Amino acid sequence: MSETTLTLSSKNYSSWSLRGWLMAKLAGLEFDEVMVEPTDADARAEILLISPSILVPCLTYRGIKVWDTLAIGEFLNEIAPKARLLPKDQAKRAHCRAICGEMHSGFISLRQALPMNIKAHFPKFKIWSKAQADIERITAIWRECLGAYGGPFLFGEVSMGDAMYAPVVSRFRTYEVALDETCQAYADRVWALPAMREWIDSAKGEVEEIEELEVEF
Repeated sequence: MSETTLTLSSKNYSSWSLRGWLMAKLAGLEFDEVMVEPTDADARAEILLISPSILVPCLTYRGIKVWDTLAIGEFLNEIAPKARLLPKDQAKRAHCRAICGEMHSGFISLRQALPMNIKAHFPKFKIWSKAQADIERITAIWRECLGAYGGPFLFGEVSMGDAMYAPVVSRFRTYEVALDETCQAYADRVWALPAMREWIDSAKGEVEEIEELEVEF
């Protein structure tokens, strides 16, 4: 096994695993995956938003363990600066950190109402008003960044910001969230990233299901 590993839980359900994995891929890091079964109590708690888990994602690099997703992104930016997970320009970098922090700590209603489930498809899904407010804030962030920095990604080049919002793209597809032309085009670009396609293919191949997330509620 490689000296660099990334511990993950379900690729179909775990949004935090996706964020950490996608950042590692964008950084060009070579690593082995260590999968925690979704039946593991801590993994299920993380996926079902019952409690945060320090198990996933967790990056182990030359004996250094980093387990918070924002910390993983910052660490990857240190060891692979040429990948520019964080923008080189100070103002853009600060903006990127701000929207990543907002995703990391916020949008609870969206997480609860529209859990990540890549294999599922729930058309005409009824969205709670609080979740709709989160959707409106997220799409406002996307439009602001795309307008300010010219696209095609939030800060021009693909960055930590895009990785942090990638699970939202998945949620919007699963629940057929209507988007304006600008946001839909951005979501399509994220979905088409080679690393995202690799993750999606793996997610679709998973056989484990979490019953609570397979019900059209």
